[in-house]
Amino acid sequence: MTSTLTPTRTVRIGSRKSQLALVQTYWVQAQLQKHHPDIAFEIHTMSTQGDKILDVALAKIGDKGLFTKELEVGMLNRDTDMAVHSLKDLPTNLPEGLVLGCITARENPADALVVHEKHKDKQLETLPPGAIIGTSSLRRLAQLRHHYPHLEFKDIRGNLNTRLQKLDEGGYDALILAAAGLQRLDMADRIHQIIPPEVSLHAVGQGALGIECRAGDSDILTLLQTLQDTPTAYCCLAERAFLRTLEGGCQVPIGVNTSIKGEELTLIGMVATLDGQRLVKDSVTGIATDAEKLGEQLAAKLRNQGAQEILEEIFQTIQRGS
Repeated sequence: MTSTLTPTRTVRIGSRKSQLALVQTYWVQAQLQKHHPDIAFEIHTMSTQGDKILDVALAKIGDKGLFTKELEVGMLNRDTDMAVHSLKDLPTNLPEGLVLGCITARENPADALVVHEKHKDKQLETLPPGAIIGTSSLRRLAQLRHHYPHLEFKDIRGNLNTRLQKLDEGGYDALILAAAGLQRLDMADRIHQIIPPEVSLHAVGQGALGIECRAGDSDILTLLQTLQDTPTAYCCLAERAFLRTLEGGCQVPIGVNTSIKGEELTLIGMVATLDGQRLVKDSVTGIATDAEKLGEQLAAKLRNQGAQEILEEIFQTIQRGS
């Protein structure tokens, strides 16, 4: 299928203003330009609610489109034609009239440990008792509390440079960040340790970009197919189905790890309490083309092991503001 866009049309790409968001959007723009040299691609930036509120923990704000709503309004109002997201920030239920147009090839989806200079000889498992670890993710918090109850955890917000500055100034002993973000910003040298999945399962969609557009916009959907990475898409669709079926948002302790070998996809998932005391974990394996069904099956397995009760308890805790 070929696009019917004329060379005179400008395609407008929506993006957040953060450094990482722009690096990712410029990459998408360059890839689209390479595949479609006769079409002009223009970037339109805007700030989202998640970018503006930096003094409140993410979980307390709520996560319904925290980093995406303003970009989605832009598409629905036809100010832009598509929006580039870190897929982990994109809710699993999209607004009516919008669809996930493509999923790009995934960077390393793992979490990474970044340490203060004084701990450069330490790994996560050898940090001293009481070491202060910065993270804004309840998923990371719950899993690390489960494995390392002797460590202290402190919320941290702001863009990547701001967080690293707070670390370097001594406000934290270490940070847990997404390896993919550090790699995309040419900061891979700050990665002290890649945290294995046995310790921290990553966020749904972490490491991949999701490009959203209007449903039924066949020209844009056709353009985006040149960036679709099929193995990554299967993995992420399984993960998103798992999250959606559990009715968990981006800011709850739900982690995943997905792999494809031949035609088989294996999805591992976990749900944990905020204190890390209870953690349920299981896996499913099946044909990759059944990705979303596999995600739903894994959600059902974890529900039978108490995942729903854990999530309901977390939602109540967050609503009480504790």
